[in-house]
Amino acid sequence: MTIALLCFVVTLLLGVPIAFVLAFTGILHLGAIDLSYLAVVPQRMFAGVNSSSLTCIPFFIVAGELMNGGGVTKRLMEFVKELVGYVKGGLAYATIVTSAILSAILGSPNAVSSILCSVMLPDLEKDGYDMEFGGALIAASGVLGPIIPPSTTFVIFATLSGVSVKGLFVAGIVPGILIAAAYAAVVAIYVRKKNLPRAIDNINLRRLGASFVRAIPALIVPLVIVGGVMTGAFTPTESGAVSCVAAILAGVFYRSFDFKKIPQMLLRAGSISAAILFIIAAGNLMGYSLEVDNIPSRVAAAVLTWTSSKELIILLLLAVMIAVGCLMEATAAITIFTPVMMSIVTAIGMDPLHFGLVFCIMMTIALITPPVGMLLFVTSNISKIELTRLNKAILPFCAAAFIVTFSLAFLPDVALFLPRLFGYGV
Repeated sequence: MTIALLCFVVTLLLGVPIAFVLAFTGILHLGAIDLSYLAVVPQRMFAGVNSSSLTCIPFFIVAGELMNGGGVTKRLMEFVKELVGYVKGGLAYATIVTSAILSAILGSPNAVSSILCSVMLPDLEKDGYDMEFGGALIAASGVLGPIIPPSTTFVIFATLSGVSVKGLFVAGIVPGILIAAAYAAVVAIYVRKKNLPRAIDNINLRRLGASFVRAIPALIVPLVIVGGVMTGAFTPTESGAVSCVAAILAGVFYRSFDFKKIPQMLLRAGSISAAILFIIAAGNLMGYSLEVDNIPSRVAAAVLTWTSSKELIILLLLAVMIAVGCLMEATAAITIFTPVMMSIVTAIGMDPLHFGLVFCIMMTIALITPPVGMLLFVTSNISKIELTRLNKAILPFCAAAFIVTFSLAFLPDVALFLPRLFGYGV
């Protein structure tokens, strides 16, 4: 195990792509246990992605590409600006609301942040917001993507743990709203301090109505996806396929869909899907090596020997999640640590759905946690804001998101209220 751990740390520090880090470490660990285990490496990697649940990931990614290319996002932004732009700091609130809606459509934090950087950041700067605050707001809002369903993060965790994908999708709605509300509180403090203006002078019902009518096809898409999954009309994979069709129909309705760009969209979606699935395959190999070496049960036994307090163990798990999230990419972290943490969660009697919700949210918040938050790099590259300034500006949003998530970790009745209403959780 020591050699495998050394391999993991060294390759990670050398900047080796995370999928290869996991594969190299898993192979070395299996070889160190018994060379005969190397014969099962291809089978274990294939088994990691041989799941019908994972087929929804390419569908959701394709749907996001189609919606973005079809002009759906533009109509949504126009409607949200008219809806909340008349209050002080309305443009910042509009950024959060737009991100929440886009998250339910695109499901990708990178896509949401990239779009908002291009469209909203210039307007935020024009209205008197500091560039670093605007960039931090956009990066933080992008975190809502993997929380509000559909979410590839939930799909990956569900595949690894056996927890219901539908249950996690339903469970993600309330935390997504609460984190968006926490961000709004941060914005309210900033707006009051800076005395920032309204985005529009006053609400115009006629203009609001017109923008709402134009946005109806765009708004129907997330309702169809989430509503179909929650009611049981669709499986997650079927909802992904339906969202692709809905995206094309919405783009045709707006007369802004260019069918000639479909090959490019599919190519981008294919490369993103392949990268995610390769990480899962490699992570499954490393997870198998940990299982063979009995690491999860040994870790669980060590933790339970130290303390039997459920609350203290949950706090310890949260601390580990923060440390892991600060240093590792979310998909890889979920793939590696799910088997280990699930053994502890089972021992203390925590609802796996509750744990999965908290774990996925914590790994998602890691996208904006310095020093290696991926969304910080994306936002910095697109907006040309210095990364050190962005790292400082993001801290209030990180704190707000952590407060919400820690609260949910210790308040299972709040976290699982909606899933239980639909027959999930215990």
